[in-house]
Amino acid sequence: MQNNILKSTTDFDVIIVGAGLSGISAGYYLKSKAPWAKFKILEARSSIGGTWDLFKYPGIRSDSDMYTLGFSFNPWKQKESIADGPAILEYLKSTVAKYNLSDNIEFSTKLLGADWNDIDNNWVLQLQTSDETKSTIIRTKFLFFCSGYYNYDHGYLPNFKDINTFNNTVVHPQSWPENLDYKDKEIVVIGSGATAVTLVPAMAKQAKHVTMLQRSPTYIVSLPKKDPIANAINSVLPESMSGPIIRWYKALLSQASYRISKIIPKQMAAVIKKQVKSQLPNDFDVDKHFTPKYNPWDQRLCVVPNGDLFYAIRKGKASIATDEIDYFKKESIHLKSGQDLKADIVVTATGLDLVFLGNTKISINKIPIAHSNRMTYRGMMLQDVPNLAFSIGYTNASWTLKAELICDYTVRILNKMNSSGSQVVYPTIINSTAAPEPLMGLSSSYILRAKDRLPKQGTQYPWKVYQSYLKDYICTKLPNSINDKELIFSDHYHPADAEALNL
Repeated sequence: MQNNILKSTTDFDVIIVGAGLSGISAGYYLKSKAPWAKFKILEARSSIGGTWDLFKYPGIRSDSDMYTLGFSFNPWKQKESIADGPAILEYLKSTVAKYNLSDNIEFSTKLLGADWNDIDNNWVLQLQTSDETKSTIIRTKFLFFCSGYYNYDHGYLPNFKDINTFNNTVVHPQSWPENLDYKDKEIVVIGSGATAVTLVPAMAKQAKHVTMLQRSPTYIVSLPKKDPIANAINSVLPESMSGPIIRWYKALLSQASYRISKIIPKQMAAVIKKQVKSQLPNDFDVDKHFTPKYNPWDQRLCVVPNGDLFYAIRKGKASIATDEIDYFKKESIHLKSGQDLKADIVVTATGLDLVFLGNTKISINKIPIAHSNRMTYRGMMLQDVPNLAFSIGYTNASWTLKAELICDYTVRILNKMNSSGSQVVYPTIINSTAAPEPLMGLSSSYILRAKDRLPKQGTQYPWKVYQSYLKDYICTKLPNSINDKELIFSDHYHPADAEALNL
């Protein structure tokens, strides 16, 4: 696609950053509910899909059901509730085609920096195209980040001792080599999160043996790849009815699981452990390998469709090593227990590197924004930052559930600005005692590593992020929800205490 955006100095009403799940959703809501808005979706890569275009490792799949990870306006129609990466990517491409969003997307166009201009009430954006020696400037009234929260350039890799002495292959799932041959090879997958539990059974189909090397266990639950209740609803009801019913059924089911886990964590842990035991050999040490030290949902649960990980273990194609790495040797990993794990290929499924707003440099009147010192309004706008929204999904449910609520609310804000003639909108704290807290309430390592890069949440709504689809749905869909006293619509940007906010 040609970068037509670079051939014009015309300003835009909205610039969306990212053409993944959130960006496609934002494009749909703008096109259908704010047809007056002139907008573009900037995508740094050469294709849509975000996560589902970037990751190419074996077995990549959704770790949420597709009835909620998919869009409400284009319900998932396949029988598989948990889908693989290629199927999800095809679904996203078909959604873009169905709603004629292709002409609104500019590929190979990266946002480097954004500066709010007080005089003109707009964002001045510095863009870089595939020609990295050149950049261009455009302006937009509103900036909507749909770029997720992890670094697309690289994943996280711990500083393993003597890893450079390892003579065999080391790969990270985020940069999977094309045509990597792992047939009949000894594989060690380092990690115990969603990526690791996906890779192990997928690679075990061809590998000689796969060992999942984990420092500590994760809660893992087996769910059917095809949801019989959802498929039954689809078979008897028209799409206009089945789509919303299934979406609410799956959303409320996941929320119930989360709430029950928080209320009676020991009992929920026992239920999960019992399910794991039922799918493994009688002599398997479940206490050592599948019993975490934390409570369910202190970190995100991992899902294995049809128990594929447990099947690979039963068949002897995969095993678990719960230990810590001491150092690497030429052809093996030496563990602190004294054991050596021989490996032809080591896969470092060691997590993501989190960033905020795509690592874009943001400033107001040329002064950088210290976003880590600010709180988030409804989990989608930054305290005292004008005409800017961002989409971050749930940590305890499907990303898209929250993303669509944010897109819908953002478009309602834009429509109010358009009808009222307001030039600026920003959230500000008015007589609130909401103290700052970490934005995400999980204890996962990838979140803890990034806590100083992320903004904060408050202890009171609308500054608190509840991680509740039902509560957010009610709060954002109410007709008066955009008339919040802490959401300022104005003809000019004038925060109450700019100096204290490091502007």
